Formats: sequence, structure tokens, C-alpha cells
Amino acid sequence: MRLLLATLLGGLIGWERESNSRPAGFRTNILVCVGAALIMVVSIGLYHLFQSSRAADPSRIAAQVVSGIGFLGAGTIIREGFSVKGLTTAASLWAVAGVGLAVGAGFYFSAISGTVLIFLTLSILNTIEHNIAQKSGLRNLRVKVFDQPGEVGKIGSVLGDYNVHIVDVSIDHIRNEPNIYVNLQVRVPDDLNQNQVIQHLAQTTGVIQVEWKEGGS
Repeated sequence: MRLLLATLLGGLIGWERESNSRPAGFRTNILVCVGAALIMVVSIGLYHLFQSSRAADPSRIAAQVVSGIGFLGAGTIIREGFSVKGLTTAASLWAVAGVGLAVGAGFYFSAISGTVLIFLTLSILNTIEHNIAQKSGLRNLRVKVFDQPGEVGKIGSVLGDYNVHIVDVSIDHIRNEPNIYVNLQVRVPDDLNQNQVIQHLAQTTGVIQVEWKEGGS
């Protein structure tokens, strides 16, 4: 019963992650939730089996889930220029493990309530967060260019024509390739046509690829 409930709750959160093409999707969240619940059930069972021992503590094994899930979550975090992807996915895995532990301990109301709050945070608040970012005018632009002098200046000149202000710049070198990635955090005007900017940059000599990067997690 407990493992089945863990499967359903983990699957609900996993479905939201999978629908947004996140690294840890449907199956991963189910496995984390069921695994955490199973470990908690085993911990409680061992406690009752060896409760005559003073050292018996049902929380010891389960506590390792909290620290162990950090290694799994770290694998979902990726840095691309100014964007850090996967933080929300890593946090959701940690939260799902908590749901699994609650189910395994028999705290069904807490587990279900936690799942609802996690799901709403990932789905509804994601839209609110996106709207806030849109209103701030900040965008992330990633441009692949030939590694030669003057390329960053060309990009800045094109952006200046559209009244786009550069907030910060970083460069990623590509190993064994004569190209670099120029990552720009920019502030754009409300009426900016992003496709027009991309087309203009794409036609610039030395530019290989252009894309606006969303700060998804």
C-alpha cells in the first residue's frame, strides 16, 4: 500500500518534470519516491526487530536518503554561460525523497499535501516566475562565433542598433575547435523583435549560431 502510494505521488511530480523535458522525469521521480519509502519501511521494520537494543534508531538509515539524494541532484545541474539549469529539478528530487520518506513512515496526509504543494510550485509558479523575468527585460543570448579578434565588438554593435543594453559577458572556449561561445546577459526594450535580432546577428560575418536562452530549470 505504501509503495503503491509512493509510486502515484512520485509519478505525479515526475509527469510535470517529464512534460517540461527536464533531466529527471517520470521514471526517475517514481524511483526516488519509491526507494525513499522502501528505505523508511525497512528502517521502521529493523527498529521493531531490534528494539531491545539501545542503539536501535529508525532514523539512521532513512537519514542517509537526505544526504544521498544530493549526489543524484548534482547530476542534473548544468551551467551554460549565465544560465544555471537543473537547480529546480535537483530541488524537486530532494523534495520527492521527502515525500517518499513521509509515505514510508505512514504520514499520508503530510505526503499528499507535500506532493500537491510541490506540483503547484513546479507548474503554476513557473509561469509567474517567467512573467517576472519577462517584465524585468533581462534575457540571455548565446552566440557561437569564430575565435578571432573583433567578434564580440560586432555583436555589441548589432545589439546597440536595437537599443539592447549588455549587462554582462562571458566566453566559453570549445576544445579542439576554432570557435567560441559568447554568452551575453542583456536588457531588451519591450517592443524588441527577437527574431529580427537573431536574423541580423546570423548575417554578421564570423557568426555561426545565435539563440536566446531561457533560464529553465
